[in-house]
Amino acid sequence: MFGPERYRCPAADALKARGLRPRERADWKPEVLEPFLNGPFMAAADRLERPAGKPRARQRPLHDGVRQWTRHALRMYREAFPPHPDLRPAARPWVYRHRRPIGDGSNTVEYRITAWGRCFESPNGWQRELRLPVNRLRARTAAERAVAALIAAEANPDPRLERVRVVQFALLDGRTDPVFDGTRDEALAVYRADGSPAVRALLDNREYRPGTACASCAVAPVCPALPRAAGLLGIADRSRPRRSWSSTTGRAHRSCPARGYLRGLRLPVDDGVERGAAVERGRAVHAFLAEQHSRRPRTPCSPEIPADWVPEGYPLPDEERLLGAKLLRHHAEVCPLRTAEPQSEIQIEPGLALDDSDADLLVLAEPDLLYQDGDAWVWRETKTSGSNRRSGDVLTTYPQLALAVRILSGGVLPGPRGRGRVELELLRPEGVDLRILDPFAPATQAAAEAALREQVSGWHSETLFEATPSRDCAACEVARWCSRRQVQPAEPETEP
Repeated sequence: MFGPERYRCPAADALKARGLRPRERADWKPEVLEPFLNGPFMAAADRLERPAGKPRARQRPLHDGVRQWTRHALRMYREAFPPHPDLRPAARPWVYRHRRPIGDGSNTVEYRITAWGRCFESPNGWQRELRLPVNRLRARTAAERAVAALIAAEANPDPRLERVRVVQFALLDGRTDPVFDGTRDEALAVYRADGSPAVRALLDNREYRPGTACASCAVAPVCPALPRAAGLLGIADRSRPRRSWSSTTGRAHRSCPARGYLRGLRLPVDDGVERGAAVERGRAVHAFLAEQHSRRPRTPCSPEIPADWVPEGYPLPDEERLLGAKLLRHHAEVCPLRTAEPQSEIQIEPGLALDDSDADLLVLAEPDLLYQDGDAWVWRETKTSGSNRRSGDVLTTYPQLALAVRILSGGVLPGPRGRGRVELELLRPEGVDLRILDPFAPATQAAAEAALREQVSGWHSETLFEATPSRDCAACEVARWCSRRQVQPAEPETEP
């Protein structure tokens, strides 16, 4: 609960931490496949380190990609932590307990803090080591560091304990990174400074933050902040497990069900595919525009693009940098700040989460830009291309536009209904093409509904998400974890 805020809802965490939740839903449906990516790794590590221990409850079937990932993760773990004579698995999971009187003191409330990881201790009780698994190494917050140190030092108290170590390790490549290493007293001092205030802030937080966490949140059906959009995707079927859907989900599933499924589990991707030069150029252009549009006072984008326009973190080759500058000059012709009033609201890449109760789906969307024209919302999507080839049916090519049409025509966004538009800005080397969609035109509504239904229906009824190997496997960012991937034959060598 102290990890990256992007995937958390403070109010949901506070309610869960206090043990407050609605009654279990009578229509809850489980997935056929095991939905927790790293649960199988922990079970496999238990069997490795506790061969005589109590086996975990039987798991659901594993997707082929999850099975391949689990084998790889276990191998990385064993290489990172070979058997150590001075450390052995803890006799039982570590749980820190704190009891506090309530009311007149006749009753108490017990708080428990746990860490999801591998717990080890020395035979003489002098040392403990908490190993935190992550897919890739990441920076830890001060609160994470402090709370982890507290658990290692004070959970299941042992008066012999003097030394505490917390380390995170990456299941992808086996790299390790120390989170805390010190004495028990130092661990308690760190917790008092950085952990205790964070725990109090978590328990007292009342901020609802609709987002990806809503898909599995027990409070979501009664959440006061999650907008309702019954029938948004055009499917009336609550017989399937609750899931989240976005246009990225639909696009990946249409390419290959396994690809969409493994991406949804946040399985590590192949950076060589995911971060190709053309893709990175598009991301760099979007990052540059986001920074320009957020400046105060607001000024329309200029065609004068600096030579060092590429934001930090996007190492583009010279040809992509030059092409990106050309595309940005074309954007200046249709920059939305040319028409938006200075006082009108502008939201840059807002994260929208909507509850489609007819399909029991959490719908996620992230427009490139939402801005107001008068009191009407305008949804702007910006696409870049290194080709001058024209697109055909934009609602099929860019399914997020179909979703935008449905959201605006359904009056889901706050403000007056019956007004607004969807804009597609296509930046190409030869110029810019700005296409306008009227979300209230019957023909546009029908086309958007048909495009969404085609995107969602097959995915919604899916249970096993099996791979469909093809030549596209070469461009799949999660093909590494697929045993059915189609391997392209090597080009035959020719005589010089």
